[in-house]
Amino acid sequence: MFSNDKAIFHQFHADLKNELTEILHFWSTQTIDHRQGGFIGKMDNQGLVDYTAPKGLVLNARILWTFSAAYANLHDPMYLAAAQRAFGVLSTQFYDDQFGGYYWSISSDGSALNTRKQIYGQAFVLYALAEYLLVLGEEQQAPVLQQAFEVFKWIEKHSFDPQHNGYWEAVAQDGSALEDLRLSPKDRNDPKTMNTHLHILEAYANFYRTWPDPKLHQQLKNLIDLFLDKIIAPETNHLICFFDARWNPSPSPVSFGHDIETAWLLLEAAEIAGYRIEDARRMAIAVAQAAGEGFDAQIGALLYEDHLPEKHWWVEAEAMVGFLNAWELTQAEHFLEKSLSCWAYIQNHLKDKLHGEWYWGIDAQGKVMASEDKVGFWKCPYHNTRACLEGMRRIGEYL
Repeated sequence: MFSNDKAIFHQFHADLKNELTEILHFWSTQTIDHRQGGFIGKMDNQGLVDYTAPKGLVLNARILWTFSAAYANLHDPMYLAAAQRAFGVLSTQFYDDQFGGYYWSISSDGSALNTRKQIYGQAFVLYALAEYLLVLGEEQQAPVLQQAFEVFKWIEKHSFDPQHNGYWEAVAQDGSALEDLRLSPKDRNDPKTMNTHLHILEAYANFYRTWPDPKLHQQLKNLIDLFLDKIIAPETNHLICFFDARWNPSPSPVSFGHDIETAWLLLEAAEIAGYRIEDARRMAIAVAQAAGEGFDAQIGALLYEDHLPEKHWWVEAEAMVGFLNAWELTQAEHFLEKSLSCWAYIQNHLKDKLHGEWYWGIDAQGKVMASEDKVGFWKCPYHNTRACLEGMRRIGEYL
């Protein structure tokens, strides 16, 4: 029985801490853009940097979150310096002085490129600013808190739907409507999605820890309701990925990665809000159980989606945490086994032992997805850093 063997947990904790410091070393030494400022926009699997690549909002917001969280836990001044660098880029180059909000991307030289406002990106800025606030002294907090408050107000003004509830996917630079709302080319062009709502939930919960405002609390509780009552399908406990304006579901895949990520993030949000905690706890177990349908026991990893048997870096990171969370709630050994198995898969297949960091993923044939980014618009240090930090915290509490 795994849970009776404390040596396994001591080793798990030590391995996570070692992996965390290696990931942070890679990002703090290999991704600084010494030519044009900020951070690079793209690096391939062999470590070749494309200095002409655009720089994405999601990448830079996640870098801010990562190094803020890392500094809060490990207190290395290098991590604080990286967080300060990321904050400077977001607040100057990505911020839209004219209309508020943050551009979706900037050119390699820091000039505005794609000026649309994807709400997913705005949410990650808020998530990162809320984390950055936690590592600043009182005298430094005021301007950052003001920025975070402005992002929250901007999302509520331009994205919240007071008629049918929930949040629109995207708006134009000036806040006007767009025809193409998609987060990425592979997504459906639907006005409301699980993915954007998940990361608004995550951002609002993190901000509420620092700024317990009644309006924020109200909207955080509303997001918890939306997940418990609309986004999680009651007949399957899988997430519904796409919706029309009135919350009618659209055809969508089963996303095992988003299932397991939501399983623990929804409970965390409910605990922070002090709202529907028992419902969220039951759902954390049920959704983890449903996500387990995508667990390939032969290879010991969670598949990305039901129609796409790839093993992506972020899915394995979230699976490690989500299954560990389900084990904490139930003490069911099969959840702990899945968490440990995903961690072993990461170490044996996803970790790039030559060039550092993790590969994007392993394809259906078991080969490294070599054409995908090591650093890029979507390839960021947030999922794997957070998984290490969450695992260390939870195992430390257990021990």
